[in-house]
Amino acid sequence: GIAILVFFLVASSWDIPSFETLENPEYDSASVIYSNDETIFGTYYIENRLPVEYDDLPTSMISALVSTEDARFHEHNGIDIQALGRVAIKTVLLGQDSGGGGSTITQQLAKLLFKRPNLRGKNKFSRIIALVQVKFKEWLTAVRLEKQYTKEEIMTMYLNKFEFINGAHGVYSAAETYFNKPLDSMRVEENAVLVGMLKNPSLYNPIRFPEKAQKRRNVVLKQMERYGELTTAEYDSLKLIEIDMSDFNRETQSEGVGPYFRS
Repeated sequence: GIAILVFFLVASSWDIPSFETLENPEYDSASVIYSNDETIFGTYYIENRLPVEYDDLPTSMISALVSTEDARFHEHNGIDIQALGRVAIKTVLLGQDSGGGGSTITQQLAKLLFKRPNLRGKNKFSRIIALVQVKFKEWLTAVRLEKQYTKEEIMTMYLNKFEFINGAHGVYSAAETYFNKPLDSMRVEENAVLVGMLKNPSLYNPIRFPEKAQKRRNVVLKQMERYGELTTAEYDSLKLIEIDMSDFNRETQSEGVGPYFRS
């Protein structure tokens, strides 16, 4: 009990997001220009991000996210003790890659809300201490997020905040960039590609590494089958579909109708 009290006293001095910050998380969102018939005329941005609401997310994207990243998402309060135990035994002690990760969706959102320290030039001991401190920061932030937001809000914030590279900030821009279509037109296997990128967007970049991206996508589809979100027949069919990047479209602010007029 004393150790826990000391930990929270020390942790309170760390630079973690306050409740006020968590109530109003910062997004570098695009400024959208509409024509008089309320269609998008153009966008200007530092980060090409248009935040969406939970109701805008495709059902298959939600099920893919939970099945792959955090199957007990609706059961924990930000930290999944069972998952941590699994990682400790299977991944750390037994060295099994199938042990998976211990970070919840809420913890992954917490990672995006503060920058990790630069560990270059530090010795091994200092790096270990810094990494332990970072992990505890993530846990504390995750618990705060769970108190502040609903599960649906946390999931939506995470997908809005994540950088899918190639100029795609947030899931709305990712759908437009990689598949040149709005979210509500995305197919199951396309949503699985984007969810697969959450693990490592550079490694599973479907433009640069299509084979790795497809293999990762199929892992996502398999997880969906495992948790009853897809039938075996659906999985067997979807896993054979080649990733099609022929509609890839990395937007620039100078594209579209009347760029000089818009500016």
